[in-house]
Amino acid sequence: MTDFTHLDDQGRVRMVDVAGKDVTRRVAIARGRIDMTADTLDRIFGRNVKKGNVLEAARIAGVMAAKRTADLIPMCHPLNLTHVRVDFFPDPGHNRIEIEAEASLAGRTGVEMEALTAVSVAALTIYDMCKSYDKGMIISDIHLKSKTGGKSGTFLADRYGHP
Repeated sequence: MTDFTHLDDQGRVRMVDVAGKDVTRRVAIARGRIDMTADTLDRIFGRNVKKGNVLEAARIAGVMAAKRTADLIPMCHPLNLTHVRVDFFPDPGHNRIEIEAEASLAGRTGVEMEALTAVSVAALTIYDMCKSYDKGMIISDIHLKSKTGGKSGTFLADRYGHP
């Protein structure tokens, strides 16, 4: 009926069977950003936010989210992640924080969704902790930066003009 891997021949949704795939090391890196006022950025890096250390809370939330991706995204396989990293890069010239997450494992399916979920939830956590100061924050540009491993090999977003 269709070439979609998540549909059977009768059009019913299913999880793809990855049992026949080779186990390979798989790594994915995702990026995104959150724009805010200069005052909010100063509060975050000056550790002057009432709710606590924003970046450490966002880092923990991102790691936790990566581990729970299969509970959030239909048809994602539950994965035994071996590493998750969430980092923050201030850009005071643009009043923003760049967020980068990396997820990895040795397995039969990729970790792109886990890295993207980590970035998304880290950004949402920053928003939640700072919304009393700045409701106009903008979360944007969440994208896969790179991935390695598996049958499809290496993907580098830079060739498409992403940062």
